[in-house]
Amino acid sequence: MTPAAGAAPSGGPAAARDRPPAPVAVRRRWTGSTIGLYAAIVAISAFLLFPVYVIFLMAFLPDNDTIYSPRPPLIPPTFTLSNLTQALTSANSPFLPSMYFSLEIAFLVGAIALLIGIPTAYGLSRLAPRLAYGLTTVMFIVNMLPSITIALPISVQFIKAGLYGSAISIALAQELLALPVTVFLLVGAFHALPPDLENQARVDGASRPQAIFGNLVPLIRPAIVASFLLAWMLSWDESTFALILSNPVHSPLAVEIFYSVTSRGNAVYAVAFSFIATVPVLILVVFLQRYLKGEDLAVGVRG
Repeated sequence: MTPAAGAAPSGGPAAARDRPPAPVAVRRRWTGSTIGLYAAIVAISAFLLFPVYVIFLMAFLPDNDTIYSPRPPLIPPTFTLSNLTQALTSANSPFLPSMYFSLEIAFLVGAIALLIGIPTAYGLSRLAPRLAYGLTTVMFIVNMLPSITIALPISVQFIKAGLYGSAISIALAQELLALPVTVFLLVGAFHALPPDLENQARVDGASRPQAIFGNLVPLIRPAIVASFLLAWMLSWDESTFALILSNPVHSPLAVEIFYSVTSRGNAVYAVAFSFIATVPVLILVVFLQRYLKGEDLAVGVRG
């Protein structure tokens, strides 16, 4: 078939006129405000990362250049692995058992937070938004009180129950801090879902638990993962409940590092191992980073 008379052949001048113009590369203009913004970002990042750099220096420099030096160098003249080796392989090193104990507690806190937080958040999400967030705010009263005032009476009860020093006792105490954050995030996630999703599942014959865990929970998976990670990191870093509710022989990593720095005389090894203690956090964040987006962490403020 030949082209109609007067029609421009394919690729001719008419096609060239219809083709969208090629994008023009825009050259970034370095204005004073742009330079100031980048300078502020660099300064804030350096300020936040400087403590990590100091821990790195103390972990990989000889103690004569760090803890026993009147002027520790900011530029390392040499490196050593002896601090980490002693912290890991010493016959009486308590750091690895304490790290395993902290991992057990942190995963317990995350699991309990979701086990209680999901049904609680669902129930609150079915109330009026103002009432739901009012009740959620009441849960944060524990976070407003000094931890020491809560830990002392709790420890007495755990001693009576024979749970003092166990992982479950520390996890339950830390849950007082983690659970309100979990519920706050998940209430907003449930509120963001259309009510018709549950109603349609109930019409199709699903029970309420089936509708919740089969239809609604998979849709708020990012908020669930973010809640678990926040609860996990809160437990990993918490020290007041861990200090009061654990015994010195078998204590979480944060408490063991505190003992080593203050009273046991192996501060260098403790700081060196604290550098290793950041590895589980980095692994968990990298593994779950696809869920840690701003909209997922902000669901708790949606109505």
